[in-house]
Amino acid sequence: MSFYKGMDVSLAKTLEGLGAEYFLDGRKTDLFELLKECGTDLVRLRLWVNPYTDDGVSYGGGANDIATTIELAHRVINAGMMFMLDFQYSDFWADPAKQTKPKAWKEYTGQELREQVYQYTKRVLYTLKDENLIPSHVQVGNEITNGLLWPDGKSDNVEDMALLLKAGAKGVREVMPDARIILHLDFGTDNDLYSRWFSDIEPYGVDFDIIGMSYYPHWNGKLEDLRNNMTDMAARFHKNVMVTETSIGYTTDPLGCNGMVFTENEEKMTGYPATEEGQKDFLSDLIRTVREIPDGRGEGVVYWEPAWLPIPECTWATEPGRRYMHDKVEAGNSNGNQALFDAAGNANPALLALSSM
Repeated sequence: MSFYKGMDVSLAKTLEGLGAEYFLDGRKTDLFELLKECGTDLVRLRLWVNPYTDDGVSYGGGANDIATTIELAHRVINAGMMFMLDFQYSDFWADPAKQTKPKAWKEYTGQELREQVYQYTKRVLYTLKDENLIPSHVQVGNEITNGLLWPDGKSDNVEDMALLLKAGAKGVREVMPDARIILHLDFGTDNDLYSRWFSDIEPYGVDFDIIGMSYYPHWNGKLEDLRNNMTDMAARFHKNVMVTETSIGYTTDPLGCNGMVFTENEEKMTGYPATEEGQKDFLSDLIRTVREIPDGRGEGVVYWEPAWLPIPECTWATEPGRRYMHDKVEAGNSNGNQALFDAAGNANPALLALSSM
């Protein structure tokens, strides 16, 4: 089984539109070609159903509709990498705190909602296939710890949640039978959570290949706990495991941006200094940890938004997007000091060393 070193650069089009440039050893380089040259072989792309207001105003966060996804996927393939498609089954961000039905699906429940998931999944994948874009991996839902497509698919409605996941997985298998299907939860160090969640859905026969985990050291604790959880999940459920999201700060400086999530408090939680070398050491240790999961069950690591430079205008949401999510969190550039590039777009040591990790 291959081991993948991945990057989620779903914001790339927005960033470049705002003037972001990327440099490798002082040489301006196309972002995707640069990632490939540094050792990246997999790019994760999120997909939202309709991330716009009724008047066509973007919710922000990359506006990752199908057209943007196709454009980015072509760049991935042309640079010689594979791509992972992340179905979020929402019009905007989906995570444990929010799993909002797409506007067009809000009246659907039960079998009608499952049919929408199935048909939409197939329709997207056929559209990609027509463009000769074949994902190697497909996430059915994003950080679905508390379910998806609320309220129908909340995790305390295990049967309804499992049937929605089965509908998505069925759509994947019918169009892209060789794709590796991922079910992705957050908080990758919480063994009780993972044991319970995957045990709950096991009787329903959901078709998947990989247990995906988010692991952010400033929120989720020690690498040892991640290792223990991955080892247990792989052995218990006979599935491969993968870190499908991670990041860490290379500085605690907000770099002129509002709403940064990585500060001195988060640095203290990681066990690594918020420096370029500290970032490199963390990524190297994480990749080694996943590689060492017994029986070759560790399938890879994906770094989240490594190209998100500290451009203040590149925010996680526009005001319409924040209102749509009913989110009180400040709409700003929240991750610019966790990129794998410095503020000027020069590749950080962590990225430069990736090929040797």
